[in-house]
Order: sequence, then structure tokens, then C-alpha cells
Amino acid sequence: MSLAAETREAVRAHPFVRDALRAGLVNHSAAATWLAERADLDGDPDAIAAALRRFREDLPPYEADARTASVSMRSGVGVVDAADDSRTGEPDDGRTDDAPLLRVGDAAVVDGGDQTAILATGDVDPAALASALDRLAAADVEVAAAGVSGDALVCVVSRRDGASAVRVVEATLEAVPGDER
Repeated sequence: MSLAAETREAVRAHPFVRDALRAGLVNHSAAATWLAERADLDGDPDAIAAALRRFREDLPPYEADARTASVSMRSGVGVVDAADDSRTGEPDDGRTDDAPLLRVGDAAVVDGGDQTAILATGDVDPAALASALDRLAAADVEVAAAGVSGDALVCVVSRRDGASAVRVVEATLEAVPGDER
């Protein structure tokens, strides 16, 4: 494989480098040195930097789109083992008020805990969730559970991080990176 092809693969293995290249925010020499050390590229950093510059020209520009969604906070939820908790089933009367906010495998987000769920409904998708998780991590907000399906996105955080998480998710939905991620 050529050094240019190896460099492209190394960038794809580190999506933040790809995003920075797309946004035009990269010091190519520094990125080349970093990739040479961490991605074990066998080549001169100047040649790697040249490959990065050429790769940048082939990438679509970094763009973000606003999403229309309503963001709310629901206190008093918890993440439980769905197999061991009776609250994870559908209510017998057809209501969905008591249904879990989120269920993945054997885990479910249900009422009755000491955490807070951030719920966004509307124009949401996996890209919005990925962006929200990145931004919550950057804000030092630990996420206990998260998921997206249909027009709903859920992130479960500690009660004390609830208000901050709402602001982060609202800001995220104002600028979700485009589909060319």
C-alpha cells in the first residue's frame, strides 16, 4: 500500500483528524508527526503532510445543519436490568406513560431512579446523537445511557448535570455535522 493510502486509512481510523481536515483547522506538519507516531506510519513526516494536504482536497467541506427538535428534561429516572425489573413492560391498559424511555438489550431507562433523562423529539438521528455525546463528553457530563430511534433521542445523566446537559443538547441540535462524516 502506498504512503498516501496508508495516510488516508490512518485518518479514517481517527475521525477527529478527518473532521479537522474537513474544517481546515489542521497544522499538516503536526498532524503528520502525530499520525506517524500513533498510527505507525512508515514514512517521512513531510511526505505524510503532503498526503494529508492532497487528502484534504478530496474531502467534502465541514458543514453543520440545524435540527428542529423539542428538548426536555425528565428527573427521577434510572437505568435498570430489564430482565429483573417489572417496570420495563408495557402497561396492561395500553398507555405508554409507564413504558421505558429507552430499552437496549437487557437494560432499560425507567421511572424511579436518581438520574435525569434529556429527551429530544423531532428531527433527530444517529448523527445528532453522536454529536450530542461528543459535546457532552467535552463538557465533562457523564452519560449513563443514550439512544435514538425514530423521532426521539435520549441521554441519561446525573441529576446535578441535568440542566447543563439540556443546554448542551439544545446547542448541539443547532449545528449537527452533515452526513459526510
